[in-house]
Amino acid sequence: MANQISQRVERQTRQGNVILHSFCSPDEIASLSFRETFSRYARYNPIISKKETLIETASKPDANVTLAFTPEGKIVGFAMLVYPAPEERWVRVGERVMMEVSVIEVSREWRSAGISKALLRLVTDHPLKEDRILYMVGYSWTWDLDGTGIAPMTYRDMMVNLFASCEFKIFQTNEPNIMMRPENLFMARIGANISEPVQKRFKMVRFNLS
Repeated sequence: MANQISQRVERQTRQGNVILHSFCSPDEIASLSFRETFSRYARYNPIISKKETLIETASKPDANVTLAFTPEGKIVGFAMLVYPAPEERWVRVGERVMMEVSVIEVSREWRSAGISKALLRLVTDHPLKEDRILYMVGYSWTWDLDGTGIAPMTYRDMMVNLFASCEFKIFQTNEPNIMMRPENLFMARIGANISEPVQKRFKMVRFNLS
């Protein structure tokens, strides 16, 4: 188990004050309100729409569930860092080498307030980050293009800039879902303690050669 260092910060936004807390426990998540904030829209269905998913993830080894919520206890944003599922190719890089920023989401009403960047900074500020390869997979069909009103490639650029702020870089891969659309992307941050053999294996796995 990682030596988890939970951080809690409060920031002011034009929408009101918001609290950001990393490594949230299942009990803390259970005490907060979620349902009213993340709802389905005509052209957008959030990846996570149930609080139980956050609670389950927070119980997993080394996972970091980071939340943004109001002083009244209403969740307005969240991010998760977890190990990939056993069936995913990234497991082949090595046991507990890869960790995915599997989701970063902010409620429509609370966007453009710097919450996404703050969530990403906290969720990736993991005590094991220099011993891990952190990664993200961007699929355009999961993006709220209707809510933002921007084109897919513009949204992609926004995601690249967001993750680049936490030292992520674009890497090429032949993963079929990523290759389905030109705006899809794969980014990763290679920890300082990742050995050369593991980095080579990471390259091989990206192209399904190992």
